[in-house]
Amino acid sequence: MNSLIVESWNPYRSDDLVATAPAASRDDVTRAAQAARTAQAEWMSIGPTARGAALRRIGDRLEQEAGALAGLMVREVAKPVAEAKGEMARAIGIVHYAAQQVLDPYGETYPNDAEGYLLTQRRPRGLAGLITPWNFPIAIPLWKAAPALATGNGVLLKPSPEALGCATELVRILAAELPEGLVALLPGGAETGSAVVSAADAVSFTGSCAVGRTVISAAAGRGVPVQAEMGGMNPAIVLADADIERAAADLAYAVTGYGGQKCTATRRVLCERAVYDDVVAALRERLAGAVAGDPADPATVVPPLINAAATERARAVVDEAVAAGATPVYRGEGGVALLTGVPARAVLAREELFGPVVQVAAVDSLDEAVATANDTEYGLTAGVYGRAVDACLRVAERLDAGMIKINAPTTGVGLHTPFGGSKASSYGPREQGKTARDLYTQIHTITLGTP
Repeated sequence: MNSLIVESWNPYRSDDLVATAPAASRDDVTRAAQAARTAQAEWMSIGPTARGAALRRIGDRLEQEAGALAGLMVREVAKPVAEAKGEMARAIGIVHYAAQQVLDPYGETYPNDAEGYLLTQRRPRGLAGLITPWNFPIAIPLWKAAPALATGNGVLLKPSPEALGCATELVRILAAELPEGLVALLPGGAETGSAVVSAADAVSFTGSCAVGRTVISAAAGRGVPVQAEMGGMNPAIVLADADIERAAADLAYAVTGYGGQKCTATRRVLCERAVYDDVVAALRERLAGAVAGDPADPATVVPPLINAAATERARAVVDEAVAAGATPVYRGEGGVALLTGVPARAVLAREELFGPVVQVAAVDSLDEAVATANDTEYGLTAGVYGRAVDACLRVAERLDAGMIKINAPTTGVGLHTPFGGSKASSYGPREQGKTARDLYTQIHTITLGTP
């Protein structure tokens, strides 16, 4: 991508240009916002039943084109075909869920000592500015756009350049069932994203901490609500009574699925010392079985990373950790790696690495496990493995993470449940489920006196 043109290339076939478009300038964003505001007035006025019907039709269109869109994900962002199909199923579910939400109660009544009534109403903000990543190129834009549309807003979508083709097809499907101009696709880089933040009435961002903090500052400076999801250093704790084979299978999936290019991927495994050797051995065996290669092959778990820079960074971070004293228990195809003894000064111990790499450490007590798990600036998701449910729950209650999984992979969460973390992982209201409307609506209090 240069300052004028956005280009998206196939990570598996470097000579395959998937999509290209002019980058949206600040003036382009201003014009799109003006058109979206005009369309938003119409969209709000048609009422919730009609909005729900339009969203159901969008869900149906997505279902009809699910195969083609999954194929485009495989080509554009090298998502393994099985995961691409799973993302499409989730995306369809997200839209149908939002279509039902339009008839949820949108206000409350309160006791009033005087005659008359006290009421609240939720109303749309106006325009939702959405800045989305490449790793879930259909699902993440939809889990932002669907609740925004359901509650009566217009949408300005600034996708990652690496997912331009998916975003273009998604907006085509949305536009077929919505008022003209209600959803605007705005390709580009940082300048375009900044313009979207400047034009929106509410902002939702998913991406890196560095960019997220800039978005938060800009939106807060304008006094508009902002939501940011910014990654994690997700731990999984394996207790002494855990089912080791089950834990290893889950952990391997959460480490290597889509090459570890998920903000919810497991990055750290903390084992009670009694099972440390068994966990390392079982996890090594599982990681060695993760097939790397062509994302179009149904057997592939680990595709190429999104671009050459990401591949080089993953290799360099692992090399740096080994040079600092870590033990490389396993290094395999596709960059899959398991390390032990990673020193605290290593980049791998401190920063999120979007790659199929995991570090394993032994702990001597549950207190040490919890303290080590929480010893990070992030707090997105965490896992606990053990047979004694009460012990797992006691550990879970002490983990500083927004989402905690017991005997389940750290990746994935129900589309109807709140998504988000603590500390540097998240800012603002939660995404998904009924909490999604907190960003896209504002509450008005009405006092109705009797004549």
